Amino acid sequence: MNSFLITPIEYLKGVGPQKADVLKKELRIFNFKDLLEYYPFRYIDRSKFNKVSELTSLHGHAQIKGKIIGFVESGMGRAKRLTAKFQDDTGMIDLVWFKGASWIKSSLKINEEILIYGRATNYKGRWNITHPEISSVNVNSSGFQPVYSSTETLNRHGLSSKGIEKIMQPLLEQLSGQIEELLPENILQEHRLLDREQAILKIHRPKTEADARNASLRLKFEELFFLQLELLVRKKITMQKSKGFVFDKVGEEFTDFYENHIPFELTGAQKRVLKEIRKDFATGHHMNRLLQGDVGSGKTLVALLSILLAIGNGFQTALIAPTEILATQHFESIKEMLAEMDVKVELLTGSVKKKARIPIHKALLSGETKILIGTHALLEDTVQFKNLGLVVIDEQHRFGVAQRAKMWKKNTIPPHILIMTATPIPRTLAMTFYGDLDVSVIDEMPPGRKDIITMHKYDASRLRMFGFMKEEIAKGRQVYIVYPLIMESETLDFNNLMDGYEAMSRSFPKPNYHVSIVHGKMKAEDKEFEMNRFVKGETQIMVATTVIEVGVNVPNASVMIIESAERFGLSQLHQLRGRVGRGAEQSYCILMTGDEIGKDSLKRMQTMVRTNDGFEISEVDLQLRGPGDLMGTQQSGLLDLKIANLAKDGHLVVLARDAAKQILSNDPTIEKEENKGIRSVLSDLLRTRPNWGRIS
Repeated sequence: MNSFLITPIEYLKGVGPQKADVLKKELRIFNFKDLLEYYPFRYIDRSKFNKVSELTSLHGHAQIKGKIIGFVESGMGRAKRLTAKFQDDTGMIDLVWFKGASWIKSSLKINEEILIYGRATNYKGRWNITHPEISSVNVNSSGFQPVYSSTETLNRHGLSSKGIEKIMQPLLEQLSGQIEELLPENILQEHRLLDREQAILKIHRPKTEADARNASLRLKFEELFFLQLELLVRKKITMQKSKGFVFDKVGEEFTDFYENHIPFELTGAQKRVLKEIRKDFATGHHMNRLLQGDVGSGKTLVALLSILLAIGNGFQTALIAPTEILATQHFESIKEMLAEMDVKVELLTGSVKKKARIPIHKALLSGETKILIGTHALLEDTVQFKNLGLVVIDEQHRFGVAQRAKMWKKNTIPPHILIMTATPIPRTLAMTFYGDLDVSVIDEMPPGRKDIITMHKYDASRLRMFGFMKEEIAKGRQVYIVYPLIMESETLDFNNLMDGYEAMSRSFPKPNYHVSIVHGKMKAEDKEFEMNRFVKGETQIMVATTVIEVGVNVPNASVMIIESAERFGLSQLHQLRGRVGRGAEQSYCILMTGDEIGKDSLKRMQTMVRTNDGFEISEVDLQLRGPGDLMGTQQSGLLDLKIANLAKDGHLVVLARDAAKQILSNDPTIEKEENKGIRSVLSDLLRTRPNWGRIS
């Protein structure tokens, strides 16, 4: 790397040891390169001026030319506040400061023309700007002013957005010829990208909106290109190095089940995914496959058929689920499907007593047990297999990387891994988070399934909702009611479970109705007792928290009511809705919200009402929440993006991945002279970042 770029940050004009220490601690800026890659998150067009009279139609920040005509001080001590009456030729606005009142008052002159800039808000009918930026009318107000993220600590050390802009200027003035181009000429031309030096200069000092846009495009593309290239190269390395068990037989277990016991005809999507898995099994390489499928699409049946293939080749298998309820559900459904076959299935969870574990461990070591289903308990060192060949992980995002890695050590050669998720993942995220995995998608529902009718209702419609519940119960159906909280919260004004249970018990009294209650704080045996009452049809209404998001399969339940639905993310709402619609009858999901909800909450409700397609829902969820919230950034190691945004730059992810594939196709070992910049960055990434895909 250019020695200029790795110059320690304390040697930059205007920084020094004290500010350097803060930059290192707060922003991890250690050298010139780090500072150049600390990009603005937006820009202020300082060439535009507003009038006080325009504030009612403005959203966001305003820049106004005018005069302070007087000051008002109020409060004492820490509560002291300074208000300046500021006017232009169209009206008056308050400027408010909560800190530094004395200094600010002494530095501003009455009736002297100044420029103010800040976010205008309306408080009790009066417009004000809190802590405005103030400058002389003679200041150069042309062009775009960058705005950098800052913190309270940075502000205290003179490193507010303006302070960062100030130390950036001398660095930008020294840049000529210092920035090496990393991308080959053909990629720059094909995608009409600025060269790297121009992009760095224009991202920090754009003259026009087009400058900022073009610089951002170049730097985002570059960041996503190297991310995708790294994932593709890691996948290639893993494929070359990772030896896997070969399952080359179909086996009598698979054949018997497929011909005699399969509960229903496989969909085309299930058959396609099964072929992809069988192909992996035959390669001699380790399988690391993600299986995506919407709620009710039949992932478990595909997983079971894969398990039977492994058993037919002389191997044992494991299925890990994140909760006891889900693990038990899998155990019971798989045991039922294999009831007429000689395949030993065991369940191991945290609540299995020590004495009961001894025969389970023995049967595993002898090879007698072919399928072990359980929770995190399977990860314990005491759980040893004779010959583990396949591990199925359900809802994998609930397991940490280190936990999943433990399953690799259960055999001399790591077992094949099949990861299942019922949370559809947007394509751009799948390409990024699972870019080094193979991805299979079940995008077809079993025939005969009716779409769930979803309705959004406000609290004012509650009595009509009760009437609808009674109609469905009279038909012999059952109802779920899900609440976001267990006990009342002082800070959150949402319906809670205990109040809801009492209200339901009053509105649906015995002996005509029976109500169950389930939540995460109950003892496992109490929870199971209540669940079983509902499964058997002894209770008509199940009042619960999101503990029933996964793991409860009651085909007779036809209504899902989600209270305070505005409290839930789209993915969770979709998961909860998937608890109904499992039988032949028409099912319903009712989203209950307060009478006034925010714009994003309303969009979530409208999306749920409009579509049952989990992948479409996941795309909207990505736009609303961003990738970090959806995927859990902590364990991914992939979201330290400096400028790209996976929620907004999906089209660039696709272009960047295609460009990375093209490079590897033309230069598999990245040895050509035109790719020397790529080679340098890639070697750094492979050396410094952990290979999460190896243990996913």
